[in-house]
Amino acid sequence: MHEKVRLTASVDAAQLAAARKAVAAGRADSVSAWVNEAMRRQAELESRLAAMAALIGAYEAEHGVITDDEMLDASRWARARAVVVRGSAAMTPDQ
Repeated sequence: MHEKVRLTASVDAAQLAAARKAVAAGRADSVSAWVNEAMRRQAELESRLAAMAALIGAYEAEHGVITDDEMLDASRWARARAVVVRGSAAMTPDQ
């Protein structure tokens, strides 16, 4: 088991209510466990975003800056091949 460290923090009332609701519903063992999981996910997200930024930086260093038009083309290409499972596949003109 990992070492635990006591933390005092101020949080939004709505977030504390959500944590308590998760505990009451059995989705978390405790408010501390719920907060710990949220912090773990945030750390993982930030790590992944940093890796993605490094990858894009390396790509752009080799191939040049990715333009807005290239991003729009890539978005259109992906949307054209996406499988719609809910809603509509219709695109607005700015997509």
